[in-house]
Amino acid sequence: MNTKLTLTIEQAVIERAKSYAKEKGRSLSDIIENYLKAITKSQETEEFSPLIKSLRGSFKAPKAYDYKEELSKELFEKHL
Repeated sequence: MNTKLTLTIEQAVIERAKSYAKEKGRSLSDIIENYLKAITKSQETEEFSPLIKSLRGSFKAPKAYDYKEELSKELFEKHL
């Protein structure tokens, strides 16, 4: 069941959002509804897809492992 909702948003933001929706061929209501679904979905359930569940625990990193540092190194090498 759809229900009407009134929001107070800056005029400039509304204009940019309408332009974005038009470019994407979607309604602004649809974009906002899907955004709200996305941000509230994780609160409804912490379920992961079967693929993600199967990967859980398959990698054990050393305690001193700094993934941000490793990621930075890899990205630097990739874009040299």
